[in-house]
Amino acid sequence: MFCSYAEIMTVDKLDLEHFLPYQLNVLAARLSRGLAQIYQQRFGITIPEWRVIAHLARENAISVRDIAARVDMDKPKITRAAQRLEQAGLVSKKIDAQDRRLVMLALTSKGRRLYGEIEGLALSYERDMLARLPPDIAACLREGVMRLNRGEDVRSHGSLR
Repeated sequence: MFCSYAEIMTVDKLDLEHFLPYQLNVLAARLSRGLAQIYQQRFGITIPEWRVIAHLARENAISVRDIAARVDMDKPKITRAAQRLEQAGLVSKKIDAQDRRLVMLALTSKGRRLYGEIEGLALSYERDMLARLPPDIAACLREGVMRLNRGEDVRSHGSLR
């Protein structure tokens, strides 16, 4: 295990057990599956459906294209998820007035209620996951991941510890 930034930055052989892109991918998939078990068992929705719901909860209306850009999921998968959510009465669809090629999605009141229930479960899941780490490491992990996702050069902001 690496203990210092200098050790991490001088690695000269690819070892998947220590390769950050690989480890982040494995961790993200594991965490996503863990949370998915909770909402799939309780509410019968899939990971793509939850991701659509979560993004719609942040916006009044948003297109499939915009969701695809934000969640790194292909448009056909999002379209299928939106169709299932519409059939369940959780999402409404309408054609964008300015660009008739775009279908805008919005949560229905039933969809907003479901989001509210899952939101609490998701936040509890996150707290439980972060509680496994010392508080300073948890805070640095969150900050480092957010910076990397924004495309920031972490080195220009000082050490993340």
